[in-house]
Amino acid sequence: MGSSNRNGDITDALLPAEGEVIIKNDDEEENNDLTRRVWVETKKIWQIVGPAIFGRISSYSMNIVTQGFAGHLGEVQLASISIANTVIVGFNFGLLLGMASALETLCGQAFGAKRYHMLGIYMQRSWIVLFLCSFLLLPVYVCASPILKLLGQPEDVAEGSGIVAIWLLPLHFSFAFLFPLQRFLQSQLKNQIIAWVALVALGISVFTSWLFIYTLDFGVVGAAIALDVSWWFMVFSLFVYVRFGCPLTWTGFSMQAFSGLWEFLQLSVASGVMLCLENWYYRILVLMTGYMKNATVAIDALSVCMSISGWEIMIPLAFFAATGVRVANELGAGNDKAAKFATKVSVVQSTIIGLILCIIIVLIRDKIALIFTSSSDVLQEVDKLSVLLGITILLNSVQPVLSGVAVGSGRQAYVAYINLGCYYIIGLPLGILMERVFKLGVKAENAGARVAKWSSIHPDDQSANKH
Repeated sequence: MGSSNRNGDITDALLPAEGEVIIKNDDEEENNDLTRRVWVETKKIWQIVGPAIFGRISSYSMNIVTQGFAGHLGEVQLASISIANTVIVGFNFGLLLGMASALETLCGQAFGAKRYHMLGIYMQRSWIVLFLCSFLLLPVYVCASPILKLLGQPEDVAEGSGIVAIWLLPLHFSFAFLFPLQRFLQSQLKNQIIAWVALVALGISVFTSWLFIYTLDFGVVGAAIALDVSWWFMVFSLFVYVRFGCPLTWTGFSMQAFSGLWEFLQLSVASGVMLCLENWYYRILVLMTGYMKNATVAIDALSVCMSISGWEIMIPLAFFAATGVRVANELGAGNDKAAKFATKVSVVQSTIIGLILCIIIVLIRDKIALIFTSSSDVLQEVDKLSVLLGITILLNSVQPVLSGVAVGSGRQAYVAYINLGCYYIIGLPLGILMERVFKLGVKAENAGARVAKWSSIHPDDQSANKH
């Protein structure tokens, strides 16, 4: 207003105070509007993030609890359950979880477009695809012991891991049904039921771990049975809720689920590759420790760090899920700008939480491994890795959230290419170089992972802006 009169007009000198007030009011209104928008979006995101963090941490804690019980049996037992749980199960977990994330795209957009009946159809298609894929992955479990020996793992660790892997087959098949159920409910903002079921399952896991490992003296096999029971409890509990608590989106089993399977498979595979490329990378790092001197201690130390990192990453994965749902819902409703704004709010809040946790890890670095082991050698090795672990946690707070944008917009293939390049063309060769040439041991692999994670953030950010 004032600027249009300031081209030589003599009255200009009399107007600046009024002009400044007008500009200030405009700025205040803009700031108030931005604050209101951030607050509204924060409430929407945390309606998903809050229960998702609670549920995911509870679910992952079942593995941590079982691993902690088994870890106090001895170093070999800890290494066996760590390899079986982290590498064998983790290898398949990443693929099936990624494939199930296709539902975040389809169910999220269908819910935003108010095509409620399609959510149940999509979930049934996901069950079919993931169940068939689970059968294709069976050789990884059945042949776990010879595979691990071929990859250079210690004889006793490979044998123990192979036995545990066989007993974890029921857990493997539970993923095919649990992951679609969770995403079906999540896309409807019904995360609370997922969280409560996960909490009850965690209590069951603690009890069954104590019962089978210590009371019945089943050893690491008891740890596997405890995990099987806990995860299948979640499957049955969530299905009962879906059956009776989702009348709009679950209309019963339908033959329509068998139509369009090829297109659904293509999207599921793209989603699976997007997530599992990163997941597999960390499993490869654990396997690489088998070639090091004092391999058992190296495996234990890296597994502890991976477990802590995996525990923490449930938080950014909750933001990943929330971002995917919010972006899918807004795109389904035709609101592109709202989808982009939701992305920005999620990234900022997840990064702040990651920074806080990074500082906490560094401050308690000499105590963080006590929950898993009492071995002084392992505790000392974890202490050395704590700074790198803290950096991992910070970077983890950004990258998964940006990947959620791709899931929400149905462009998982872009992230798959980015992860392939960053983790396997940059990170893995760098980790091998630093371990073999510079003799940095487990630190080399962690450093390679950090570089790969940092590299993947920037391309994802550009991709997110495009969406």
